[in-house]
Amino acid sequence: MRILIANALVACLLLAPYTVIAQSVRIKDLARVAAQRENALVGYGVVTGLSGTGDSARSKATRTTLANLLSRFDLAIGSEDITSRNVAVVTVTASLPSYARPGDQLDVTVSSLGDARSLEGGTLLMAPLKGADGRVYVLAQGPLTVGGYRHDAHGNRVQKNHPTAGLVSGGGTVEVALEEDHGESTELSLVLRQADYGTAGRMADQLNASFGGDVAEVRDAGALTVHVPPPYRSRLAAFIRQMEGLSVEPDLHARVVINERTGTLVAGGDVRISPVSVVIGETKVTVSAETSVSQPWLVRSSGAGVRTEVVTNSQLRMQEPNEPRFVPAGPTRVTDLVQLLAKAKTPPRDMISILQAIKAAGALHAELIVQ
Repeated sequence: MRILIANALVACLLLAPYTVIAQSVRIKDLARVAAQRENALVGYGVVTGLSGTGDSARSKATRTTLANLLSRFDLAIGSEDITSRNVAVVTVTASLPSYARPGDQLDVTVSSLGDARSLEGGTLLMAPLKGADGRVYVLAQGPLTVGGYRHDAHGNRVQKNHPTAGLVSGGGTVEVALEEDHGESTELSLVLRQADYGTAGRMADQLNASFGGDVAEVRDAGALTVHVPPPYRSRLAAFIRQMEGLSVEPDLHARVVINERTGTLVAGGDVRISPVSVVIGETKVTVSAETSVSQPWLVRSSGAGVRTEVVTNSQLRMQEPNEPRFVPAGPTRVTDLVQLLAKAKTPPRDMISILQAIKAAGALHAELIVQ
């Protein structure tokens, strides 16, 4: 039996001045025009050409789908007569960009609906993809690319990744473009990718300074209302291009993200720590037990009180470091603390425990996210 009580280090953190270098970021990377969005599409289709790894005869949906498909080619076959395992019914999904035009090619994702073992080597037959309004926007067809495999033989199975989902690269063809208003626009909505009043205010100030007047106003932490200047109302694309090219300094949320499963720690360079003392000692206590059997020579005799005896000897050892280790005082940011702990060869999981303790003490001024 072993009991290990670990922890290894003493760190004193004192507040000290430092300089933060702000970086400018394009508005294009911080926000998007409300009309610029992806539109989800979904469809139902059939994958053929599988090598006996498709849906089984128990899948009624597959047999009915095949019967309906063959009837389009003037082949009248009942669903109960179909027993092939070389086909599988699938769902087909894709994302339609807001500025897609008829003839554009899109990647589509194919996933098994039935009990197919693998879609490796299959080909997707023409499948219409519909939007939320029920209208067909894309037609998908083509060979699948599956990043895995599965092989069965005599009760044995070898599998890699998920062979029941695949990709048809460029297999979706846009048939109908999204409806757009090509007339003059007098107002745009600019949506921030990460809502923040500080960032929104700086973006509005930059737009007003660049185009003059009250062009932009903050609606809330996540959106701005932009009034298109009269000279640009008939040239909206030129206005959006110039607007997206402007740069501002975004406000960043102080966050420390911790993944305890992998021992990963990510923190912004501007996360502050108030004066605090972190005491971590390294003490190892080991408790061991050794069991032996006492076997007297007279055990065979019938004398009273002579018997075999089990004896347990316990030992307790304590190990302490020869001398304490100290981290130099002075860090005021998480990055400084992590660098000092790394120099002291502190394991990542111990760093995570230290930051969690500092947060519990109220000295870490950031949102602690544990994944």
